[in-house]
Amino acid sequence: MNLLVRSPTQIAWVTPDLDSTETALTGLLGARKWIRIPDVHFAPDTCSYQGKPADFVASISLSYLGDMQLELISPVRGENIYSDFLRDRGPGLHHICMEADSPERLEATLADAVGHGAVVVQRGVMPGGIQFAYVSAPLAGVPYVEIAYFSPEIKAFYDYVKQEQR
Repeated sequence: MNLLVRSPTQIAWVTPDLDSTETALTGLLGARKWIRIPDVHFAPDTCSYQGKPADFVASISLSYLGDMQLELISPVRGENIYSDFLRDRGPGLHHICMEADSPERLEATLADAVGHGAVVVQRGVMPGGIQFAYVSAPLAGVPYVEIAYFSPEIKAFYDYVKQEQR
């Protein structure tokens, strides 16, 4: 697989309880402050799950350890990769994220991954300009690898979250 321009930028967990997981990771990893983004709507016109339009809501919490983003995802409603993960495996490490430097690079990397036998499980566009795709990667020791492009506006927001850690 043609892995992008840099090392992983995010480690993400799926949990039914953001409060408890924030507390646990604060104690375990030393994350200082978590920024919540409640009830993010993933619309069927911009998101798919297992090749079909997906309509779901998830709440997200973000923190940083140095330059590594920590993301917690808690599904709220609808069928999606997160709720199925919780049902099938329980809470835990869900994915690492590799950042593409452009939407075109994201597409080229996905095509390369699929050409090497990977399966794109969920993909979409979020408000603010995040384009993402989850590739199944169980033999890599993590259930999924996310490949994402972050718009300049989203990068500015992430810089704000990172500054909150100081």
